[in-house]
Amino acid sequence: MNLDRCCIHTITTKPWSLSESVERYAAAGVKGISVWQNAVEGMSHAQAGELIRRSGLDVVSYVRGGFFPHTSQQEREKAIDHNKKLIEEAAALGAPLIVLVCGASPDQPLETSREQIQAGIEAILPLAQQMNVKLAIEPLHPMYAADRSAINTLAQANDLSESIGSPSVGVAVDVYHLWWEPNLEAEIKRCGKNGHLLAYHVCDWKVNTIDMLNDRGLMGEGCIDIKKISRWVDDTGFDGYVEVEIFSNIYWQEDQQHFLNKITQAFQEKV
Repeated sequence: MNLDRCCIHTITTKPWSLSESVERYAAAGVKGISVWQNAVEGMSHAQAGELIRRSGLDVVSYVRGGFFPHTSQQEREKAIDHNKKLIEEAAALGAPLIVLVCGASPDQPLETSREQIQAGIEAILPLAQQMNVKLAIEPLHPMYAADRSAINTLAQANDLSESIGSPSVGVAVDVYHLWWEPNLEAEIKRCGKNGHLLAYHVCDWKVNTIDMLNDRGLMGEGCIDIKKISRWVDDTGFDGYVEVEIFSNIYWQEDQQHFLNKITQAFQEKV
């Protein structure tokens, strides 16, 4: 895939500051950047957005909101307030989208967590609409169902976004979390048909992973058929950025410019 559609999440090159990431991504021919909260340090979100735009990069998304479920009403209200703050930050940054890692609580049934997720999204939706910031529900692999997300399939994310029924709420499709899902092609088609496909993330699943969170693979070094899934996404009419999001203790220890070179090569050859 051409680098004109390449976006990289700042967490992918975690050792770099935001200014380093912006400079190096732009120099490499990358066109978009998704900004994680930890990357905005020592400057306001408005200043960060201006820095990015001066480089010629597009701000693609702000990462990450969510984590709505809690057994305590007080904690649920705190999560809603936190997400409202994130919406304001995204608007100041100039990000059109917030990715939601929806959350889960091991102390309650998954069904209860899912109800709280919908209630949480609906509570922050008016502000998101006011600020012109969309909300992308990101389903996570079932290995995270206990404490990171009770939304674990694209089918569930589609059900949730359809139930909320707002053009400001949709889905982020991440191959790492969804490559295994039965009927994935049909669910991607469903998502696109409803106008709910807001983001597409790529990396790879290493067969002998050594960490549930921080051992993602570079595109092409795992078992995901990324080209096939990318084709399904493109067939919906989605023509937005393809976002590289890699959490890797191994790659974070590597020279980040060398890693960036690998990313751009893999993006062009494997995506």
